[in-house]
Amino acid sequence: MLAVIRNIRKSVAAVSITSPVAVRHGVSPDVRTVTALKWLWLSALVVLLDQASKLLADARLVYHDPVPLMPFFNFRLAYNTGAAFSFLGNAGGWQRWFFASISVVVVSVLVVWMRRLKPEQWSLSLAFSLIIGGAIGNLIDRLVYGHVIDFIDFYYGTWHWPTFNIADSAITLGAALLLMDAWVEYRREKRAAGKGA
Repeated sequence: MLAVIRNIRKSVAAVSITSPVAVRHGVSPDVRTVTALKWLWLSALVVLLDQASKLLADARLVYHDPVPLMPFFNFRLAYNTGAAFSFLGNAGGWQRWFFASISVVVVSVLVVWMRRLKPEQWSLSLAFSLIIGGAIGNLIDRLVYGHVIDFIDFYYGTWHWPTFNIADSAITLGAALLLMDAWVEYRREKRAAGKGA
């Protein structure tokens, strides 16, 4: 317990040096790193929620036997050896290491990118953190089980959206935030160009 409290104090101290007063007085030589990487707590939370929900689903649900919750929503256990929408799901096993490698590369690139973000680019930090958490969540499944555990099943009538999990949701939300950030930046640059003309 004392170790946890010490870690919290260190985190608070690290964040506090990013205050405008501390920056003015030269306390932190690399404020951007501390500011951007502090969002990785969200990645850890995504991994924790994702893995806990998958363990629970795998222990309590019967494979492909839906548990109705609402007229459009089931819990239904499924194993995905491919990528999104079961892409390359029947490729023979090599795809496990292929997608695991892609996950490692994506996570590494995003962490390096986050280190270079400016403090005001919090929306990118948020998006990257969600994508990193989701990628690590599914990476753990691929390395441990050889497949990704899915259990969230939305449907309409007889049509079912591909079953997914919390990691997939985090990746999708992160990607949507990236698109939204790109759109906002595009609009900002367009307005600035219009004023300069």
